[in-house]
Amino acid sequence: MRIDETHDPARSSWVESAQGHRDFPVQNLPLCIFSSDGRERRAGVAIGDFLLDLPAIADALGDAWVEELSQPVMNAFLALGSGPRVALRKRLSELLSDEAHRDRIEPALLGQSEATMHLPCLIGDYTDFYVGIHHATNVGKQFRPDNPLLPNYKYVPIGYHGRASSVRVSGQPVVRPSGQRKPPEAEVPVFGPSRRLDYELELGIWVGPGNALGEAIPIDQAEGAIAGFCLLNDWSARDLQAWEYQPLGPFLAKNFLTSVSPFVVTPEAMAPFMTAPFTRPDGDPEPLPYLTGGSDKPGLGLTVSAALTTRKMRDEGMAPHRLSQGVAADAMYWTAEQIVAHHSCNGCNLQPGDLIGTGTLSTASPDGLGSLLEISQGGKAPLTLPTGETRSFLEDGDELILTARAEAKGYVSIGLGECRGLVVG
Repeated sequence: MRIDETHDPARSSWVESAQGHRDFPVQNLPLCIFSSDGRERRAGVAIGDFLLDLPAIADALGDAWVEELSQPVMNAFLALGSGPRVALRKRLSELLSDEAHRDRIEPALLGQSEATMHLPCLIGDYTDFYVGIHHATNVGKQFRPDNPLLPNYKYVPIGYHGRASSVRVSGQPVVRPSGQRKPPEAEVPVFGPSRRLDYELELGIWVGPGNALGEAIPIDQAEGAIAGFCLLNDWSARDLQAWEYQPLGPFLAKNFLTSVSPFVVTPEAMAPFMTAPFTRPDGDPEPLPYLTGGSDKPGLGLTVSAALTTRKMRDEGMAPHRLSQGVAADAMYWTAEQIVAHHSCNGCNLQPGDLIGTGTLSTASPDGLGSLLEISQGGKAPLTLPTGETRSFLEDGDELILTARAEAKGYVSIGLGECRGLVVG
């Protein structure tokens, strides 16, 4: 991930809405899959309030990636690795910033409000990690006050395999899940809708080239296996999870829906915003050798935020209420590179388009808690909203909105778009 002319803060686009755009200035150019007007799904790039139809400008891009970019998913293009991504980014930056190309490119722009967004990849596998140490500590204290972190946490990145079939793009309604739960006062479990529905503020990692079965990805090559980043909300039914998770971990409490933002923000776009990783407290063990190394700045310098709007708030025209905000690098005990290296260290084959979740990103500050389980202290301290409503967990009609923004002195800020989900009964 190198700084080049595409990051130049003086570079502007002839697409007027890109100037000062919160998420998609010309310095970002995230990839996506969209459809419109009943036409097939196709690859695009976000610029300001628009999407650029990539197959429609294939002649301007050259022949190198026409086949990969003409498919209805991004898997084949992401499999090509960083070289084609860098070249495509430079060409798009040129086409969208040089007025000489405007007449040729502008007809291929479509307003984002006119498009339907889709998952950028056909997801073969989805894995969710647990690298947010403050979240792990806060949750652990609710169950094990004297020993919140189990002995393995600071040695091994903890993860579990999720359900790829229920990953959906932002905007998919969140149908309240049903399952078994055991109320504290009950002698036997009961079946019914979850009463402790929660969100989890996470980042998603899109896998690029991957690896062959039986061959690990070394830590110094892990950066090359990462094709991009997105926002991820791993919806959680806390009451179902508390009853079912032992001894094998989450099941129905997690597999009903995972929401992701629709854009693949590439490592190249993130280059100016990578930072030092989480600072381990004195006395913590050093990572084992296979997790030591990688790039100089593997930390994700993204400010991630979660906001809530209720039906009453929307009826009264009120803005969403911010629940939390914090920097991802301050929450992640393990980096994205370490996640990839560990995931493959036993020979597990990662494939292009696979999705990896970081786990809930909570910071040490009370303002940076990434779930209602933490904010409400397991329901003991309900949150009061501007309308006077209270929440310990999500109610029907509540909508969660996740956002992320990358900022660094001397560079134009970029964002990851939104990840939304409305809870329905």
